[in-house]
Amino acid sequence: MKRLERRHPAAGRFCSAAFAVLSTAALAAEGEAQQAQAGGFAEDTRWRARQRSVYESRHYLGGDRSNGGRNAALPKARRSDRAQEWGYGLMGTVESGFTRGWIGFGTDAHVSLAQNLAGDDFRVGKIRMLPVDRAGYAQDGIARGGVALKARISSTVLRFGEQRVSTPVFGSSDTRLLPETMRGWLLTSNEIDQLTLQAGRFTGSTDRNARGTGNPLVVNYLDPKSPRGDAFDFVGGTWKGVPSLSLTAYLGRLKDTWRTGYLGASYAVPLEARRALAFDLQLYHGKHTGRALAGAIDNTTASLMTTYSHGPHRVGLGWQKVAGDTPFDYVTRGAIWLGNASQLSDFNAPRERSWQLRYEVDAASWGAPGLTLGAAYIRGSGIDGSHVPARGGYAWLGYGKDGRHRERDLWLRYTVQEGSAKGLAFLLRYGVHRNDKAQAELNTRQIRVALEYPMGG
Repeated sequence: MKRLERRHPAAGRFCSAAFAVLSTAALAAEGEAQQAQAGGFAEDTRWRARQRSVYESRHYLGGDRSNGGRNAALPKARRSDRAQEWGYGLMGTVESGFTRGWIGFGTDAHVSLAQNLAGDDFRVGKIRMLPVDRAGYAQDGIARGGVALKARISSTVLRFGEQRVSTPVFGSSDTRLLPETMRGWLLTSNEIDQLTLQAGRFTGSTDRNARGTGNPLVVNYLDPKSPRGDAFDFVGGTWKGVPSLSLTAYLGRLKDTWRTGYLGASYAVPLEARRALAFDLQLYHGKHTGRALAGAIDNTTASLMTTYSHGPHRVGLGWQKVAGDTPFDYVTRGAIWLGNASQLSDFNAPRERSWQLRYEVDAASWGAPGLTLGAAYIRGSGIDGSHVPARGGYAWLGYGKDGRHRERDLWLRYTVQEGSAKGLAFLLRYGVHRNDKAQAELNTRQIRVALEYPMGG
């Protein structure tokens, strides 16, 4: 073949062109077959809505040091060691079907509304559930929405506009009153069986308590005054070709700031007598790139969670390690899949190592289907911030040397299983975080109560 190509280069080009034509024709045929089975733009349209009410109270301990974190926009004398917010949220989405033909077109739209039920100027702003203005004063509510256009060929869909994303390097959080959304394009392909591929580019985000869209990307631990890139690109995918095994790999880049590599693996080993053993491995590596706007970054962070289940009982043991002079940081609120990232702390400080012990039980075996109870204890140590670059974007956090901290979490979840209130979900969480002066986060006691009711289909 190599000799033939050297003698007749046109033959190689002809073969390549023929292969491309045949591949395109096959893709078109498959796409037309799928479109013929689809109901159409209007016929496949569906809507969903969720009502959610969340109450959260945090008591920050530690005197002046923790007081500096309360609604920092207000004068220090007017800040409170207690943060308290209660709000109501209504979230609605409409997802159209696709038009008929080789290429199908459609649109998705969402709207989010929120109302402040309890929260004043002195107690809001830190939980990031309700909005405050630039002067730090509480706002009454939120009304925002967005639209994404979409196109489908075969099993590949391109979405452009305001949308939610779920990847380990760039993902939307939904742990407060309203979900986080992103602005950009996302390509998702399922052409190969058991393999999902994704690529995307996003230039803005709408944070959980934002009153409008079109805001810059959220970078969680970077100094708010530090420059950072204005676009995030990523590519990756997940393969599930072996039973009980899932492998995931992604590459991402925050423009002129850092690049991120991610590898993840989940494997479950079924045992006899309703027992199982599961392993969940997460590995991130970040390195400064381009103009290195946040300073020098070279960070490798890994976690391993091992879970043993026996009937309704689940016991987990987690390990996590940060290797680098800066904390593990991420863009958007939901792009952290580390096993020890918890309710009040991510356990992601420079050089930190942490352990977790957790227990969860499904109370259905006790005659209470839909009820889950859980507890977790996480302890971190070995924090060393003495080598954080002084001119970088993380010096402001003030890490010391030999820092340590711990977190205790308790939770109860209940979902109505049948009847007119089917799907109604209730969540109660209690968390406590304690640290020493070398750890940059806050001593906190937290209570969160959430009630959610889905509508539509």
